Amino acid sequence: MADIKYYDVIQKPVVTEKSMNAMASKKYTFIVHTDANKAMIKEAVEKMFPGTKVAGVNTMNLEGKTKRRGTTFGKTSKTKKAIVQLTADSKDIEIFEGL
Repeated sequence: MADIKYYDVIQKPVVTEKSMNAMASKKYTFIVHTDANKAMIKEAVEKMFPGTKVAGVNTMNLEGKTKRRGTTFGKTSKTKKAIVQLTADSKDIEIFEGL
């Protein structure tokens, strides 16, 4: 397992209708490093976004989709998704404001 720093854990936010509706209850969705565990994700969110306190983290491993190009089949890469629940007294995450 590689040495993963906290700034390598969170790769990008997930911006979908379902994830935007969950933001009302302070749940934020991110694509994270596939080797990251829940403790790493919690630490990364609290360090990258000052003023936030994480109440819980739920993770999902997503298999790659099968894609076809002509007669050849291949798969896209696997990903990991994390839903981060913040505490009630925590600040909101700024990257999602204005959306």
